[in-house]
Amino acid sequence: MIPARAFSGKSVALFGLGGSGRATARALQEGGAEVAAWDDNPASVEAAIAEGIPTVDLASADWSRFAALVLSPGVPLTHPRPHWTVALAYAAGVEVIGDIELFCRERRAAAPAAPFVAITGTNGKSTTTALIAHCLAHAGRDVQLGGNIGVAVMTLAPPAPERHYVVECSSYQIDLAPTIEPSIGLLLNLTPDHLDRHGSMSSYAAVKARLVAGSELAIVGVDDPHCRQIADELESEGHSVVRISQTDGLDAGVGFDGRVLHRRMEGRPEASFDLSAIGSLRGRHNGQNAAAAVAVFTALGLSDEEIVAGLESFPGLAHRMEEVGRAGPVLFVNDSKATNAEAAAPALAAFPRIHWIAGGLPKEGGIGSLSPFFPRIAKAYLIGEAAPSFAATLGKRIPYEISGTLEVAVERAAADAAADAAAQGEGAEAVVLLSPACASFDQFRNFEVRGDAFRDAVRKLPGMAMIRKG
Repeated sequence: MIPARAFSGKSVALFGLGGSGRATARALQEGGAEVAAWDDNPASVEAAIAEGIPTVDLASADWSRFAALVLSPGVPLTHPRPHWTVALAYAAGVEVIGDIELFCRERRAAAPAAPFVAITGTNGKSTTTALIAHCLAHAGRDVQLGGNIGVAVMTLAPPAPERHYVVECSSYQIDLAPTIEPSIGLLLNLTPDHLDRHGSMSSYAAVKARLVAGSELAIVGVDDPHCRQIADELESEGHSVVRISQTDGLDAGVGFDGRVLHRRMEGRPEASFDLSAIGSLRGRHNGQNAAAAVAVFTALGLSDEEIVAGLESFPGLAHRMEEVGRAGPVLFVNDSKATNAEAAAPALAAFPRIHWIAGGLPKEGGIGSLSPFFPRIAKAYLIGEAAPSFAATLGKRIPYEISGTLEVAVERAAADAAADAAAQGEGAEAVVLLSPACASFDQFRNFEVRGDAFRDAVRKLPGMAMIRKG
């Protein structure tokens, strides 16, 4: 754990007592702060009390005694309206920050030279974060992985000069980190998202841009107009920028031609890195993720041999295009994290012949936007509440069946995929892909449980060779 010593001897209000909130409260306590924690959920308050975290109803507290309000990133800061604790803090002249800001202050005080790689973007953050941490660790670096990827940043080991921090940052976390200054800031892409919390696309982009603007080196994906503008503005201000792309149209930077990464970075010889045989990095979206990682590794001084070894050994992110098993010519892929159509698109684009398991609790917009990928789908196996509406969208364009449950869908898809591969002839491959394009809540507690259920169903199939342990 990182003791939050910046507030030693001071009183700090904290709102939001989920797992990361309680971890932050403990970090503040260890750093010598007097904590007054609260949550709108009585069960969360009880959990904090059970862990020895002091709780105070902040609605009736004396805010003049607080040096800061540490806010959970899930709590509205500005839109659709500031949370009541934020309004009270502002009225009392109390700064409002989050756990990433606490980390930044502790790093700056204890080990400002500790490499700090911060990753943000609308899509691909978690895969890129995991890939960077994996390759650095594979090269023998001391690596701490945390942030929005699911590990509270204040639970990491304390800053030390040679300790590398790889931290995924959501827009909410950046909004609560006014002094974020990574060694390397990485902005992958920007598409409309969380606009209810940021008010507009321009405000959302401005928050994301702060991460790279405060960095010593900015690595920016330039495949969308918002990020291109940010890269142009940073360069015009004299900032060091490396551009990355999931195409190979860059004169300088790291680009991807669909199979091979091409690095053209100042100070290093040109180099190519072949991704075509790395199953965990299939697809152009992963080409962009890997391009970002290669730019980071180059800046941090990894050799090309270390980069290749790291990329080739990357197991992938659980529930995101995760190759879980193979039975003869049939590959089984868990993409349970694809909880809407946009998130399912990369997996559908990555495989030429798909037996697609889709459905769950439907999101607004359905799967109509995925129609360009329908020619890749040999058959669809529909589950959950979305099955009738998805069937209506598929219509007569591709074969489908309403399987109802995930276990039935896996059994049916496995049999059909084996027959399909046999019919195509020697060397043919078929893929059984769970990429639901739906939330899981009609049948499963979350997408992780859904992905685990898929893996378990695959494991039970005859002749199965599992690729990674569940």
